Amino acid sequence: RAAYDYQVAAYRESVLTGFQQVEDNLAAVRILENEARVQEEAVTAAQRSLDLSVTRYKGGVTSYLEVITAQSAALADEVTAVNILGRRMANTVLLIQALGGGWDRSSLPERPECCGKLAKSSGSN
Repeated sequence: RAAYDYQVAAYRESVLTGFQQVEDNLAAVRILENEARVQEEAVTAAQRSLDLSVTRYKGGVTSYLEVITAQSAALADEVTAVNILGRRMANTVLLIQALGGGWDRSSLPERPECCGKLAKSSGSN
């Protein structure tokens, strides 16, 4: 009887640990989704600022230092967005692992939407 009780307790502990891992990773993914949304707004605002700085520079209203400063801020915001994306991906993998697997690479996007916006738009200026 004691061995049975021990096995039941070990099983319950294993199940509860699994539920805790799933819940922790779900919470992390939700939090990182919110962070990504806020950071995407920051990237968009920084890109608008950069575009305005370039326009002002081309119009002779300001020096190129303003363009460089805006570009630096935009790049910093994009780096932060990419870091958040990396953390989201890592937590999603941990969530899938906590759920028991089932990984299918074909369901992943080819290229994350946040990456490369600044490089594409700055190259055309």
